[in-house]
Amino acid sequence: MAAGLTEGVMGDLQGELIRLIELGDLDELTRLIDRLGAAGDWDGLVDLRDRCRAALERGKQLWPAASLAEYRLALEAPGPWAASVLVPGAGRFALGPLSEVAASSHTWAELAPHVPPGPLAAVTANERVVRGEDLRADGSIDGSVLELPLALEPWEPAYPVAAYHPDRVEAPAPSPPALGDLQVMQDAAAPDDAAAPDEGRRALLELVTAWTAESNGRAEAVALTGGGPDALRALGVRRYRTVPLEPAAAMATMAWCGASGGAHGRRRGMAAGRFAAWWAVAALADLLDAWPLTGAELGRAAQRLRWWLWDVGEPETGWVLHLAVEDPGSGRAWALNAVDAAS
Repeated sequence: MAAGLTEGVMGDLQGELIRLIELGDLDELTRLIDRLGAAGDWDGLVDLRDRCRAALERGKQLWPAASLAEYRLALEAPGPWAASVLVPGAGRFALGPLSEVAASSHTWAELAPHVPPGPLAAVTANERVVRGEDLRADGSIDGSVLELPLALEPWEPAYPVAAYHPDRVEAPAPSPPALGDLQVMQDAAAPDDAAAPDEGRRALLELVTAWTAESNGRAEAVALTGGGPDALRALGVRRYRTVPLEPAAAMATMAWCGASGGAHGRRRGMAAGRFAAWWAVAALADLLDAWPLTGAELGRAAQRLRWWLWDVGEPETGWVLHLAVEDPGSGRAWALNAVDAAS
C-alpha cells in the first residue's frame, strides 16, 4: 500500500478507476494518473495500466492511458517499478523510449537488479553510459546489443541527453558555432559519381531516418572523389557558408540527430544516437569491415576526417542537419542536407 493512502482512499480510487475505464474517459484517466503519481502509489499505477490494457480486448482504446502510466513509472517510480516497464511494447505513445526515460532519472545500480533480461536491459545501460556512468566492470550487460564501449572515451563529447518531465521532454540540439561569410560556388561540372553506392553516404542518411520515414523530413546526401565544395556543388548548392567542427562536436551533432524523432517521428534515444554517430564515422573512414571498433580506433578515424557545418545563408526552422565531411587520406568527400519542418 502506498504511504499516506488509507484503505478507504485506495478503495475509492479503484472504484473511480473502474468507472473511468468503462466510460473510456482518457482525460479523467490522465488526471487520475497525475494523482497516483503525486501520491507515490506505484502499485496503483501498475493496476491502472493493467486494467487499461485488459480493456482493449473489449474494444476500449485506452492505449494512451496505459502508455502514460508506464511513462510515469519509468520516470518517477523507484527502481523496481521503473525497471518493470522496460519490456518490448511498453510506452508505445510515451514521449521517448522508456529505456532512456528510466535512465534519465535512475542510476544503473538502481535499475540493474530489476530489469527483465533482454536487449532493452543493454540499451538502458548504454543510456546510463551516455550520461557518464562507467559500466565496463559490469559483466551482466550484453555488449553485443550495441557493440559500443560501456564508458565514454576521452575524445567523446558530453552528449546532449534529453531531460524528461511528467508532461514534456526537452532535447535541445547542440549550439552550433557561428558560420563564416557567404561564398559563391565557382562554376564547375559536378562529379558524376556523387550518387554511386557508398557506405558513408548511406550512414549519413541513416542519421535522419526517423525524420524521413516517420515525419515530414527530406534528406539527400552525396559521396564523391573530391573536396567539400565539390560535394556541396553535387547537392546543387551555389551559395554557402561553412564552419569547421571539432570531431567531438561532430559526434554530438550526429548523435543528437540519430536520437531524435524529428518533428513527428518517435524519439530513438541517445544510446541509439551514439551508435549512429559511431557507425557513421566507421563508414566514412571505410572501417565497417573491422566493426566493432575499439574506442581508440574510432577516435583516430574521427580525428582523421575533416568536418564542417554549412548552410545557404537563409533562416531555417525545425530540425536541420547540414554536414560536410572530407577524408584527406582517400580523397573522398560527403555532404548531407536534411530538414524536417515543425509544421
